[in-house]
Amino acid sequence: MSTGPQNLLYTVSDSSIHHRGVFAARDIRRDERIIEYIGEKITKAESLRRSEAQMEDASQTGGGAVYIFTLNRRYDLDGNAEWNPARLINHSCAPNCEAELDRGRIWIVAGRDIFAGEELSFDYGFKLESWQEHPCRCGTEICEGYIVAQEYWPKLRMMIRERDECIAEIGAEG
Repeated sequence: MSTGPQNLLYTVSDSSIHHRGVFAARDIRRDERIIEYIGEKITKAESLRRSEAQMEDASQTGGGAVYIFTLNRRYDLDGNAEWNPARLINHSCAPNCEAELDRGRIWIVAGRDIFAGEELSFDYGFKLESWQEHPCRCGTEICEGYIVAQEYWPKLRMMIRERDECIAEIGAEG
């Protein structure tokens, strides 16, 4: 599959989801590779250290949090670099792209046909344990309000319902 000149497929612009985003510069066919997610190959230990530091910084600045992708059991890819425009692709609960690992490289691939001007998005697939740290701003009809992998949505709904019930009980007692 030809990767071609990637800058013909996307542009970077202001996003209604979160600060900046990546947009289709032309119509893109389903399964077409759009952009490679590039960065520094790091160990799992370094990945954990950087993730924690990025989350701390994000909690202070409101900026992007974590740009790390899993490569394999030993290594991750840290895409937090100015020269990686793919890091600006925002999360969506109804994404139009998918991240695909192919021979140690990560590609953002169209999950469906995408029209010129559409913002590109993929599911970040975060785990459930830190759901409250990752509010979602995608605005789709199916948005769960937090960035977690879809496999966790049923449990997330239950946790939110329990949290809201506790808040309501405290409010009724006060």
